[in-house]
Amino acid sequence: MEEKKYFEAVGRRKTAVAIVKLFPEKSNEILINNKNFKEYFPTIYQQKMVLAPLELTQNLGNFKIVALARGGGKNSQAEAVRLGISRALVLFDSNLRPILKSAGFLKRDPRKKERKKFGLKKARRAPQWQKR
Repeated sequence: MEEKKYFEAVGRRKTAVAIVKLFPEKSNEILINNKNFKEYFPTIYQQKMVLAPLELTQNLGNFKIVALARGGGKNSQAEAVRLGISRALVLFDSNLRPILKSAGFLKRDPRKKERKKFGLKKARRAPQWQKR
């Protein structure tokens, strides 16, 4: 029994994690959590974000992509999937690295929600000051 060859990578953003598998076969199928990506990401902005690394490297239609996205919100998941696809493309062909890197698709966005501090209402929001 022969295993299907694929390239696997992990993408993260805030608390969202996406495990992406890239199957090198002529297909335009992108499944996220066993749903079509257009069904899973309803907004065009999110759909374009997922397709961006494929369009940039002219690989649209050359891969079947299966992703598992967990945690965070839909936008964070879309960014995590984008990072996962970009990393998997570099594993597939290392010549694509400079193209994806210059577009900023290989950098994990480090911004996260800051923790709430005691004595404050939020992370930095102090209670209203009263003179008397």
